[in-house]
Amino acid sequence: MASIPKKMKGVIVEKTGGAEVLRQRSDLPVPEPKEGEILVKNGYIGINYIDTYFRSGLYPTTLPTILGREAASTVVASRSLRFAPSDRVVFLGFATYAEYSVASGAQAAKIPETITSDVAAASLLQGLTALTLVREAYAVQRGDWILVHAAAGGVGLWLCQILDRLCGARVIATASTEEKRELAKKNGASFAVGYDGWVESVLGILEKESPGDGGVRAVFDGVGKNTFDGDLDVLARKGSLVSFGNASGPVPPFTIARLAVKNIKLTRPKLDNSVATAEEFDGYVDELWKFIADGKADLHIHEIYPLQDVARAHQDLEGRKTTGKLLLKP
Repeated sequence: MASIPKKMKGVIVEKTGGAEVLRQRSDLPVPEPKEGEILVKNGYIGINYIDTYFRSGLYPTTLPTILGREAASTVVASRSLRFAPSDRVVFLGFATYAEYSVASGAQAAKIPETITSDVAAASLLQGLTALTLVREAYAVQRGDWILVHAAAGGVGLWLCQILDRLCGARVIATASTEEKRELAKKNGASFAVGYDGWVESVLGILEKESPGDGGVRAVFDGVGKNTFDGDLDVLARKGSLVSFGNASGPVPPFTIARLAVKNIKLTRPKLDNSVATAEEFDGYVDELWKFIADGKADLHIHEIYPLQDVARAHQDLEGRKTTGKLLLKP
């Protein structure tokens, strides 16, 4: 194996702001693994909406920083008993917008031989997010009516597929364009509506298809501010509102007594807390690999961007120009 260099290419954020604050550098130090960690050379890097939150300052972080939460990589040095050099892995971590990253051995998994590295990178964070949402945030039951917002996005498409093909739920999707709504239906949604008048559209579908339910059993909402009030309107009595993103901005403060009108349960889950141990991480990863191996996953990679085009990738993502997963290639 080639020797490990001292410097690497990467994308650094020195001040918060728009996509213009993303700066590519070629003189960043290659990190060194500590006990229990691995040093990896990144092959494909996942782009996620949470990256824009850290870049913009919506989520606080120490500056300067390298963005990125996941990658498919090759191990080049290991201080973890779980991995050896040359292993092909995916991992959840930090500072992945770079040629090399350090990852915890407890948050990494070997990629099966039957899965390519780009598919693995495109599946890990968003696939695990969807699985943990339907297992822990609201335990979906067969026949449940579920609303998924931003259903043509990365997590949205995974939710549509898992809810339909694994859970046996009935999915109503929201998406901004007809093309995105058709994509959601191809990936498991029974119905798809636009955002104009979406509350009335959802309630109209339920009145026709499942009269007497009074609403959906759960809403999986990665949009945030713009959809929160409507979510309360379309939920059934004892329904669950799972708020897991802020694409339109954070949900403003609200009077908690509003939940009592229908005994609504509200949760704001974070993936890290669902896969905090190696056992939890491995269990969900195994379920994800099986879902893919069984042919139930229809993975949609929007584009693989060169690392130097990271600003364009962020602009496309925030401009709602994308469907499915965005990847970077160092």
